[in-house]
Amino acid sequence: MQENVRLIEALESAGWTAEEIIMLLKFVESGEEQYRPKPKSGQ
Repeated sequence: MQENVRLIEALESAGWTAEEIIMLLKFVESGEEQYRPKPKSGQ
């Protein structure tokens, strides 16, 4: 569980929104393409 907290804190410090983090976690758990993170513009 501690690893999850560190992951979330790292993503937040990298500028990810709560919604983006939730979608990533849903993608990791389910593997459903609808939750796959989208590239941010300018990258």
